[in-house]
Parts: sequence; C-alpha cells; structure tokens
Amino acid sequence: MKIDVLKQTDLNSNLENQVAELFKQLSQNKEQIKLNDLLVNDNQITMVYCEENEKIIGMASMCNYRVISGKKGWIEDVVVDSSARGKGIGRKLMEKLLEVAKQKKLTEVLLFTEDHRVSAINLYNNLGFKQKESKIYSIKKTL
Repeated sequence: MKIDVLKQTDLNSNLENQVAELFKQLSQNKEQIKLNDLLVNDNQITMVYCEENEKIIGMASMCNYRVISGKKGWIEDVVVDSSARGKGIGRKLMEKLLEVAKQKKLTEVLLFTEDHRVSAINLYNNLGFKQKESKIYSIKKTL
C-alpha cells in the first residue's frame, strides 16, 4: 500500500479514470473537474491518494490559502473505495494531509462533513478536529 501526493507528472488516462470512478463513490451529484486543470502550479492544492495493487483506493485533497486570520487549509473530497473501508486508509490519507499542513505552517485546518457520515466524524474527532459553532453557506453560480 502506498500513500503519496499526486503530482501532475503522475497523471495518465488510467489514473484519471480510477480517480473518476472513486469520486463517484463520494457523490453522484458532484461534477469532477479534470485533474490536469486541478494540479496546476497556481492552484494551492495538495491531493493525496492511496494505491494498492496498482489501483487507486482512496484520495483526499486540501487547498491552502492566506487570509487576515492566518494560513489555513481546507480539506475536501475524502473518499475510500467501498471495498477497502475499515482498513485505516482514511486515517492515513488524513495524516498525510496534516503532515503537509505542518510543513506549510498552516495555522488552522478546516473541513466539512455531513451528519450521516458517522465513521468520518469519528475519524476526524480521533485526529483532534473539533466541531465549530458555525454555519456553512453556499452559492452555486457561475460568476
């Protein structure tokens, strides 16, 4: 099993297809952008993946940004293949992202999860994340 940071030089059609299939397990309603468009130099994102027997079985991403309140990271799109859950892969992916956050000297790492994702919530709590008293608002609109 290998946990690593995905780089643009790693991309090929096989890997992109595997990521697309895995992404569908996260949400049938979300549209995935092309990895080539995601992993460009000016996009402050770290995408990590888990590969076993030449198959991508987990992934997670974190964008980082600077605002007046500090250097922050936002974790998104954490998913482990349904056939590989319960093996600690989600934890390893998160630990890799937190290692990157430490290297980048981020002051805070945030994430959002839905209430029904109990195992994910347990993982995040075990890693030290605390629920904030706040609301998340969204607007989906092409600007």
